[in-house]
Amino acid sequence: MSITADHKDLQRRMEGAIAAFKHDIASLRTGRASSNLLDAVEVDAYGGRMPINQVATVSVPEARMISVSVWDKSMVGAVDRAIRESNLGFNPIMDGTTLRIPLPELNEQRRKELVKLAHQYAEAGRVAARHVRRDGMEALKKLEKDGDISQDEHRQRHEKVQKLTDDTITDIDKLLAVKEAEIMQV
Repeated sequence: MSITADHKDLQRRMEGAIAAFKHDIASLRTGRASSNLLDAVEVDAYGGRMPINQVATVSVPEARMISVSVWDKSMVGAVDRAIRESNLGFNPIMDGTTLRIPLPELNEQRRKELVKLAHQYAEAGRVAARHVRRDGMEALKKLEKDGDISQDEHRQRHEKVQKLTDDTITDIDKLLAVKEAEIMQV
């Protein structure tokens, strides 16, 4: 097992943790409408839970309005219920098979709740990065135990894995700070 392949795999997995965090914070609203706001909503449909984008089309016709066009007429109630129970603070207005969701102004309390949620997403990203680090460290211990690498090489690789982890967590913290400022912006 070469150091580049091992390191590249860990790096790919760390980048995956960052990408997942970016996806999560994109769903947090900052006062303007975005179709990403409903990405986290799952609908009880056809005997299982499905993302809203698999049962409806989400669009943004206006700056402060989201439109959800449900494909199956029998699913409108389930989509409405899922949006109301999603803890996003939305109250859809039914219009046939279309749900219109007006976005109210964010008050200070709601902004603080969104920041708290962003911090939870960031912690989940940090934990994912630490899991990747743990996997890398365990692989290094096994390689050293099996005699495939020396103690010096183990220490060098260990330092590289730790630096990769630290850099990933720093990136997550920077993204969190930007999102927090965006949410709290009046």
